[in-house]
Amino acid sequence: MSDKEKVDEKILEWRALRRLSQFAKPYKSYFAWLVLLTILVGLLGPIRPFLIEYTINHYISFNDYEGLRNMTLLMIALLLLHAYVQYMHTYLSGWLGQSIVKDIRVALYKHILRLKLSFYDKTPIGRLVTRNISDIETLSNVFTEGIAALIGDILQIVFILALMFYTNWKLTFVSLSLLPFLLLSTYVFKEKVKKAFDETRVAVSNLNSFVQEHITGMNIVQIFGSEKVEYQKFQEINREHRRAHLRAVMYYSVYFPVAEIISAGAMGLLVWYGARGVLSEGVSLGTLIAFIMYISLFFRPIRMIADRFNTIQLGVVSTNRILKLLDDDAQISNSGTYKPKEVRGEIKFDKVWFAYQEEDYVLKDISFEVKEGETIALVGATGAGKSSVINLLSRFYEINKGEIYFDGKNIKEYDLESLRTNIGVVLQDVFLFSDTIAQNISLNNKNIEREKILAAAELVGARKFIEKLDLGFDYNVQERGATLSVGQRQLVSFVRAMVYDPKVIVLDEATSSVDTETEELIQSAIEKLMKGRTSIVIAHRLSTIQKADKILVLDKGEIVEQGTHQELLLKEGFYANLHKMQYKAIA
Repeated sequence: MSDKEKVDEKILEWRALRRLSQFAKPYKSYFAWLVLLTILVGLLGPIRPFLIEYTINHYISFNDYEGLRNMTLLMIALLLLHAYVQYMHTYLSGWLGQSIVKDIRVALYKHILRLKLSFYDKTPIGRLVTRNISDIETLSNVFTEGIAALIGDILQIVFILALMFYTNWKLTFVSLSLLPFLLLSTYVFKEKVKKAFDETRVAVSNLNSFVQEHITGMNIVQIFGSEKVEYQKFQEINREHRRAHLRAVMYYSVYFPVAEIISAGAMGLLVWYGARGVLSEGVSLGTLIAFIMYISLFFRPIRMIADRFNTIQLGVVSTNRILKLLDDDAQISNSGTYKPKEVRGEIKFDKVWFAYQEEDYVLKDISFEVKEGETIALVGATGAGKSSVINLLSRFYEINKGEIYFDGKNIKEYDLESLRTNIGVVLQDVFLFSDTIAQNISLNNKNIEREKILAAAELVGARKFIEKLDLGFDYNVQERGATLSVGQRQLVSFVRAMVYDPKVIVLDEATSSVDTETEELIQSAIEKLMKGRTSIVIAHRLSTIQKADKILVLDKGEIVEQGTHQELLLKEGFYANLHKMQYKAIA
């Protein structure tokens, strides 16, 4: 790494720490207490050897038992005070760390909730989970084991040096004669461990991504009999993780014995030189004993400083990752303030162009209108742009050109929550959370009472099958609704849409993955759901949309035909060909 790159890296570290400190502002008074406790911890440790020296030289040497007793009581009191201050310091630093981490995690998750769906199209879920959990947890160590502990160690070293020089400067220089070797080994250790930790983080990230992805897609692994192949891949990734972790362990296993040897060498020099002083009466016995204690106290924080710096560096890396995500502006602008009291459900697309990536347009010059209470159907081959239409209506993505109006008002002028509340979407791939059926229907909205859920389930026709389950509406459907059939999950999604009572209902391939018997039940639910509402229906099965007021036929992002079912059949065009193909397939 060049000198310029090193300077840039340091600048980034300070910027990250400075921005991290913004989250600590609400806790300024607690930080003031923590600083005070840190100073006390740094002072109370070194003061004991000083008192022991004073006791030996002024009381023990003169057989002053009363003075010895008083000093012993004083040292016990100081020891208890030190233990209490240490407890308060450890608890407060931990409390501050967890409080700040909680605030950062909330801010990050709130930010993630507002990101565009296009962001999730490009970002692995495992990476977001790592940012919100692992990286933020690393930050807590910055406060509990990093900054506060580092400041305490430095203060303790300063206080010890001050007392050592005040007591005997010659013994101080002898005691510190091997310090350069310890500092050099500490620096080398810090740099090596930092590199090892970087490799470990990459290995952990790869391991997390592999496990998360393959557990999620375990059905594909087992369907194609790839267990052995995937197991071998996992073993290799796991071996790399082990190698990276062992490299860090190796550096620790070398550094601490080396540091111990240097510390013991310094102690030996001190005892040798000090003993000669005692014998020649140039050094008192109390001073020698005090210096032996000083050396033990002095070298301990120096050995730990390398660890503290690595903890802070790990925190800086995690901070940069978190800040990068927080700075991502891939959000739908919610500058609109319009919150209508009444909604008619009129929709208008006016020359809309849209591309997921740059100018690779999936919708081209789309224009159509849906009046209040009308049902419009979207038909076309896979990739024609049908789902993109409903994604744009709910502002999950921003359009590139054109305008979309809802009740005559541009959707960008609406408050985002108000707009989406009035548009109910039932998708083909129903997602249910690992929770009860009732919670999946209400989505933990406390304003939706149980009576409303029961009434909606009754109206849709789902109440009967739900109440047959163990615990009924309190039945836990497990992750992604794994314990329910496709049709049952679909019915639950209809109930969910019904309880929110939207004025516009969107059905995206709602019956394409169920059997004929279940489809009849779902069709009945759909009719009840669409009654009195503006509806947009996307379906491959043309039999499900024959009663639509208007059918739009899309091909390669363009509307190539529109009209009623009968009108489009008479045209003998794109729609008529689709109808014939499906009729032959059924026959």
